[in-house]
Amino acid sequence: MKNKLIIAIDGPVGSGKSTVARRVADLLGYTHLDSGAMYRAIGWKALCEKISLDSPDELAAMASRARIDLLPGDGRQRVILDGEDITGWIRTTEVSHAASVVAAIPGVRHPLVAEQRRAGERGGVVMEGRDIGSVVFPHADLKIYLDASPEVRAGRRWQELREKGEAADPLIVLAGVHERDRRDRERKMSPLVRAADAVVVDNSAMDAEETARVIVMMAEERAKGKSVTSGS
Repeated sequence: MKNKLIIAIDGPVGSGKSTVARRVADLLGYTHLDSGAMYRAIGWKALCEKISLDSPDELAAMASRARIDLLPGDGRQRVILDGEDITGWIRTTEVSHAASVVAAIPGVRHPLVAEQRRAGERGGVVMEGRDIGSVVFPHADLKIYLDASPEVRAGRRWQELREKGEAADPLIVLAGVHERDRRDRERKMSPLVRAADAVVVDNSAMDAEETARVIVMMAEERAKGKSVTSGS
């Protein structure tokens, strides 16, 4: 695609953002940037260093010292924290909770948002998270708000935990999804909201491949319009 876009995909937990974003990037030949992985990395580091999640100043100082690199890997993005590959350690329930807490701290978000903007400013990226279209890239060429019913999202999360060998009660997972939604929407800094110009894609009845191809079609149309506007 000649006119490379900045594509922002936001949505709640379990909406399939990471899987869909990776596939969209693959189909378009773009770079996939998972902003959530950055917050998971900080959450993981806080747990490892036994820093209290109730200590925003300590967490902010830790985040300012951390170096996070997102690199392509074997079918998934590798997360490198301070030179160590922690990809396989950041998808647990405990880390997910820690990530949602640190993501609400301004002193943590500021350096990470700056890094996200630097990484995506040239275009040709698919970035996903909870505030990409509203905060990180408010002028993104294509904004998607990916959603699904809480029950569907909880089912996906439960299946993911099972595949990792983690025992989980479906009702507890559903309650966790509702609680995560509440925290993400009510946090004071960069809450989860749908940008006014975002296209809502409900994938309750679609798999990741179908969802990705719908978004790719939208991107191709946007790129054509961008080409006409720029006169290229």
